[in-house]
Amino acid sequence: MSVIRLTKEFSFEAAHALDGYDGPCREIHGHSYRLFVTVKGRPEAGDRDPKCGMVMDFGILKRIVNEEVVSRFDHALVLRASRRNAPLRAQLAERFANIVAVDYQPTCENMLGDFAGRIARRLPAGVELYSLKLHETATSFAEWFAEDNL
Repeated sequence: MSVIRLTKEFSFEAAHALDGYDGPCREIHGHSYRLFVTVKGRPEAGDRDPKCGMVMDFGILKRIVNEEVVSRFDHALVLRASRRNAPLRAQLAERFANIVAVDYQPTCENMLGDFAGRIARRLPAGVELYSLKLHETATSFAEWFAEDNL
């Protein structure tokens, strides 16, 4: 049986600020993110298996990505958990519930690395994360490929 790649698209809204950055993205600003998740595997061959012919149920992939990424980051303010901005994060957390502190600069590139780890560890046996593409704007995106990260 052939190896097949499946892709599912997700979207979420989030704001971030790049701590210490020397350009306009140091300010709090938001994006309408579009995330494309591609997995690969061989379709199930057993005629008695309810997933016969499927690499993976799209509903299961949707659940994993929603739990690991979308529900966590949608309508969140994502900030680096640096010592320098700890007072700001504390002050914002007094008023807003969805402040996400991450241990990296929350760039599109770094977010992909985080998302890849979260998604890959939840995939069923025989299914591998192949790639991720994260659009920060309509014309700007970053990509992550498993083969580049062995």
